[in-house]
Amino acid sequence: MNFIKKILLTLPPVRKILAWKHAYFIQEQQQNIRLNSIGTTNEEVRLAWTKEQLQKLPAGLRILDAGAGERKFKPYCKHLQYVSQDFGQYNGQGNQEGLQTSSWNQENLDIVCDIIAIPEPDQSFDAILCTEVIEHIPDAALAIKEFGRLLKPNGILIMTAPFCSLTHFAPYHFSTGFSKYYYEHHLAAQDFAIKELTPNGNYFEYLAQEVHRIQLVAEQYTKEGLTEDEALAQKTLLHALSRFSQQDKLSNELLCFGYLVVAVKK
Repeated sequence: MNFIKKILLTLPPVRKILAWKHAYFIQEQQQNIRLNSIGTTNEEVRLAWTKEQLQKLPAGLRILDAGAGERKFKPYCKHLQYVSQDFGQYNGQGNQEGLQTSSWNQENLDIVCDIIAIPEPDQSFDAILCTEVIEHIPDAALAIKEFGRLLKPNGILIMTAPFCSLTHFAPYHFSTGFSKYYYEHHLAAQDFAIKELTPNGNYFEYLAQEVHRIQLVAEQYTKEGLTEDEALAQKTLLHALSRFSQQDKLSNELLCFGYLVVAVKK
């Protein structure tokens, strides 16, 4: 804005007023964009990263999409031998507690079974994808052990999971999240070498995500919504969180959306 101010000072009075109004309108629009985007990039970043990892895999590799759900990543595996697996019991309604999807189509799964006992031979896959799944497994460490059995030496494991999450897909929700120390411990225990362990988001972005969600949760659990003053307070808080996030220095060690993980079977 400093450069714009210098230009505006050289304009005639009427044009100067109009230009000031336009400049501040643009600034307000940019601020609104920041407020609307802070805390909303969780899924966008995660999906883009996962697609990128899949595209990096050499053509012809056999990949297992473990806990594939509706197989949304199959279109990005056309160069691979894609095999989908899920336990196939979630229907979108669950027990009607927490966050549900309302619908869920798992009619075209290749393998329907428990993720900790997949009926495939040892070392039968070149890569395994497991994204936003392990919080829905009673003992996630057993799934990682199964991945270690199924992967060939130098096989690639691509994983994501929440660092912190609300109840969703209940009653199939067994953990609120996983820190980087969880991956470091359990992947090493199954002879994996971690190649990437990247935080998605930070403390301020996570808080903003939940601030955005207040209206939805209030309507669901109280049948009320934010008043005009409360909505203004919400906007003010989002503004602060946006500013803090832009100045952030490693607050993801406290909290983030989740970790993006690539590991290789030794």
